[in-house]
Amino acid sequence: MKSNTFKIGAIAAAVALYVPTALAGTWSLGASALYSTSPYKGEDGKIFPFPLINYDGDSVYLQGLSAGYYLWKDQQNQLSLAVAYSPFRFKPGDDDYGYMKQLDKRRSTAMAGLRYRFNASWGIIRTEYLGDILNESNGFTADLAYLYPFTFDRLTLLPGIGAAWASGKQNDYYFGVSPHESRRSGLNEYQADDGWSPYLEMTAVYALTDSWRASLVARYARLNGEVKDSPMVNANSTTTVGVGLTYRF
Repeated sequence: MKSNTFKIGAIAAAVALYVPTALAGTWSLGASALYSTSPYKGEDGKIFPFPLINYDGDSVYLQGLSAGYYLWKDQQNQLSLAVAYSPFRFKPGDDDYGYMKQLDKRRSTAMAGLRYRFNASWGIIRTEYLGDILNESNGFTADLAYLYPFTFDRLTLLPGIGAAWASGKQNDYYFGVSPHESRRSGLNEYQADDGWSPYLEMTAVYALTDSWRASLVARYARLNGEVKDSPMVNANSTTTVGVGLTYRF
């Protein structure tokens, strides 16, 4: 299966953001499938199916590919210590282009850090700061977004705008080209710095019954300049679209 950092990274973020949140103390189980375009040369967009397991308790939560422990939780504020599986990776053997096959693998990792969400009548602020804990990229990521929910009977729409930041080590691990890779592949040597990627997103959740929820999600992200300038990349943006179905117990 072809994989890449930005595609899977968008999916991982989508899981944490898009799945319908369980009510306090309840579980929800389901399935989802996401399609994402790729910024890498020689990679087509792919469909990724995966299970959804959600739990939101007074102290702990499970949400998509992440879990956390609440340091502060009330109706307006949720501050948590979080750990998330970040399946960012690049498999050169699966790429269509011969010179891309000469590059080194980029492996998935786990990220840990802080997440904060503020709920108000004027909208939702969501932010996080996470760092690699498996010594793969040794990088850091951050995210800041504003969202506003609209409810129409059984339908809830949650549009949002935000920006995702990746540190220099994070960008360079997944999009940089080292001297020995340059010699093998013929690509120019490249060292990436940190950068911000703005994005727009939309979530639609429809209550089929009191227990069943169907969701449709979409995110459009502009690649930051450090990623776009990489000789591994031939795109200016990525698009992720997904559908899901969950059952709340």
